[in-house]
Amino acid sequence: MSTLRGYFAREIYRATAFAMIAFLALFAFFDMVNELDELGTGSYRLRHAIEFVALSMPGHVYELFPVAVLVGTLVALSTMAANSEYTVMRVSGLSPRDAAAMLARVGSAFVILTVITGEFAAPAAERTAKEMRMARLGSTVSSGLQSGVWLKSDARFVNIRDVLPDSTLRGVRIFEFDPDLRLVSLSEADRGDYQGNSIWRLYDVTRTQFEGDTASVSKQAEQDWKSVLTPDILAALLVRPDKMSAWNLYQYIRLLSKNQQRTDRQEIALWQKIIYPFATLIMMALALPFAYVHARSGGVSVKLFAGVMLGVLFHFLNNVGTTLGVLQTWTPLVSALMPSLLFLLAAIGMMWWVERR
Repeated sequence: MSTLRGYFAREIYRATAFAMIAFLALFAFFDMVNELDELGTGSYRLRHAIEFVALSMPGHVYELFPVAVLVGTLVALSTMAANSEYTVMRVSGLSPRDAAAMLARVGSAFVILTVITGEFAAPAAERTAKEMRMARLGSTVSSGLQSGVWLKSDARFVNIRDVLPDSTLRGVRIFEFDPDLRLVSLSEADRGDYQGNSIWRLYDVTRTQFEGDTASVSKQAEQDWKSVLTPDILAALLVRPDKMSAWNLYQYIRLLSKNQQRTDRQEIALWQKIIYPFATLIMMALALPFAYVHARSGGVSVKLFAGVMLGVLFHFLNNVGTTLGVLQTWTPLVSALMPSLLFLLAAIGMMWWVERR
C-alpha cells in the first residue's frame, strides 16, 4: 500500500504543480496588464510593476490552492483511469474507502502548504507589494474619509490624516474626554513613529488642556503615546481581511469590537482562514468519482474542463458566501463553512452515484 500511495502522491503532486504554474501565469498576465496604466506615475516604472506582480503571487497561490489541487488530482486520476491503471487497482482490492484514505494522507501536505502560505508568505508579500507600489506612486493609506483615519481607544478619539506605507503617521490628533464626555484635552502632532510594545513616539506635539472655561497650551518636541493601535492593525487598510493572517485578523476584530463597529465581514474572513486549508481535501474527494468514470464516457480533456468549472464555482461561492453572510446576517461560521460543506456533499453524492452504476 505504501508503494501505491507513493505513486499516487507523485502523480498528484506533479499534476497539481503544473496546474498551479498555469494558473499563476494567467493571473500574472492579467495583473501586469492592470499595472501598465500606472507606469510613469510618480517613480513607478516597469521593474516596479514586475516586482509588484511577483509579490502578488503568494496571495494567488493561497487563493488557487483548492482549485489547483482539484484539477491536479482530477488529471492524475483520470489519466490512471484512461490507462486502465485505476481499474487494475480496483480489481486488486482497492476500495473507495481505501482510495479516499490514501488521498487524505497525500493531501495533508497540501493542507500544511496552504496554512504556511496563508499565514506567513501571502500576508507579508501582499503588504510589501502594496507599500512598494504606494511609495512609488506617491500615495498614502486612506480610510476613504477626507479627514483621514478615525479610531476610538478608551476615552480617546484619534484622527490620523495620513498613514504612510511604512506605517509612519502624519497629522495626528488625539481628543481625550472625561467620563461625562466633556473634552479634556486635544493633542496634535506632526508625525508619529512606532517604537514597539504598543508605544508611538509623537513629534512636534501641541497639547491644549481644557479646564472649565479656560484653556492652556503647551508644546513638546517629543511625546510617547501608548495605544492599542499597531502597524499590523494599520496594515488592515493596506491588506484585505481575507489576505491577512489569522492572528492579525483576530487582533483587528478585537479593535473594531472595542470601537463598537460591525465585525461580520472580518469574522467570516477569520473562519474562512481556519476552514480554507481543509478545502484542499474536499477538492481531492470531489475528484475521486471521476476515476470511476471510464474513458469512453468522456476523455481526460472533458474531465479537466469539468474540474476547472467546479474549481471556478467553488471560488465564486467562497467569495459570494461572505457577501451573503453579511447581507443576511448569517452566523460567520455558517457563511464560511457553506461552500466547503456543499462541495463535500456533492463529492459524497457523486461517489454514491458511481458506486451504484
